Amino acid sequence: MNDRDLETGNGAQVTQLPQTAATRERLAEATRTLLRAPRTLADTGLPVVFVSRLVLKSTFINGKSSFADLSQRHCLPIAVLDDLLAFLVRERLVEITHRGATDIDVHFRLTEAGRTAAADELARCSYCGPVPVAYDTYMEVVAEHSVRKQRITQADVRAAFRGICVEPALLDAAAASLNAGRPLLLYGPAGSGKTYLAERLGLLLQGDVPIPYAIYVGGEIIQMYDPLLHHDASTSIASAIGDKRWRVCRRPVVLSGGELTLEGLDLRYDAAAGFYQAPPHMKANMGLYIVDDLGRQRVAAQDLLNRWIMPLDRSLDLFTLQSGTRFTAPFDVWPVFSSNLDPAAIGDEAFLRRLGSKLQIGPLSLDNYRTVFEACSASLELNLTSEAFDYLLHSLHMPNAKPFLACYPRDLLRLVRASVDYRGAARDVTAEGLREAWQSYFGSTEQMSRYPPSSTARRPGRRFATR
Repeated sequence: MNDRDLETGNGAQVTQLPQTAATRERLAEATRTLLRAPRTLADTGLPVVFVSRLVLKSTFINGKSSFADLSQRHCLPIAVLDDLLAFLVRERLVEITHRGATDIDVHFRLTEAGRTAAADELARCSYCGPVPVAYDTYMEVVAEHSVRKQRITQADVRAAFRGICVEPALLDAAAASLNAGRPLLLYGPAGSGKTYLAERLGLLLQGDVPIPYAIYVGGEIIQMYDPLLHHDASTSIASAIGDKRWRVCRRPVVLSGGELTLEGLDLRYDAAAGFYQAPPHMKANMGLYIVDDLGRQRVAAQDLLNRWIMPLDRSLDLFTLQSGTRFTAPFDVWPVFSSNLDPAAIGDEAFLRRLGSKLQIGPLSLDNYRTVFEACSASLELNLTSEAFDYLLHSLHMPNAKPFLACYPRDLLRLVRASVDYRGAARDVTAEGLREAWQSYFGSTEQMSRYPPSSTARRPGRRFATR
């Protein structure tokens, strides 16, 4: 479904809602404490040997290195690098080639032993990015910025959904479920706007959060930051973060669709690279996680739902590394499921009980359908007349008993726009144009009213039932 199918054209561009000044200051103070810049290697919470190997690898790849290079490459302050260099020199893995008048003006190169160690480590793991953060620190940050601490008001909901054709009662019920920290299931026919509504709920998230580039667990690296999912914050708590191994982003909104498998919910180990990618719901921590098309995945619905039992119950997930080391990770998300199936057909009572609310998204009312159709016409620079819309209702929708789904206006009008542009005709929405678009969209087997397009003006008045 298009991300604007429910828009009326009357709403301003909306971003995630701002936090109150008191909340923003509290989080900034907590962030200053948790994410102050490390002053020594011990402050990173990581083994000295692990950080040393990372620096050896990047120096091996890039040739001679300086403190300026390493600081930019690995997001470490000069004080930590000085500490690290002293260790590497003692171990005879590097040698200093230049030391200038300032702390940052230090250059060094690998010794023969250093090159051997770097090559061996590079063969095991090719990661050479920002130094990972300690897992305990990550847990503390997630707890401090937990999405479960969010509180949404009705005014917030009205602001985020301004200019959107959605029943207010449905939005209130969805927001109440999220406020309670409970999962939400949106169900209804395909094209009714479920995915769009689920994604737009992300606008209710308030404030920015720190996302680590990577985390260190059990001797392994798990990459967390994903530029496709994590978007830099425009106004943020960035000034409060001294540790540059974290990136300040808007609260994430992550969507998994029909491609989701059981394997996709576990850590993904890249044997060639030698490190892990976090699964989508772990990357969504402190934000919104949407499972779209529930029941349509390539794995049995019951197996998929069983996988969610522990995270939904305990807000924790369990992972296992290649070494056999097991660890728990926070499941700190607002889970939103959407499905074309009836809830009873998706899972058993044990799973459905864990869903906070099950809300049906059906066809639009006639008034909302008209509003959306008019807005789509305007956005596509098409001229819509009341006669053309009447023809759509009486001669196309009604003979075929088609509900007023949110996806139809934009899908049909795009075909109309493509047709008039192809012919070089005026950008008018005509009965004939709608008839052609309808047949192309639904297929030639669709029934048409006995009223031909040319006689629309002589049709009876608007005597039709609302939905």
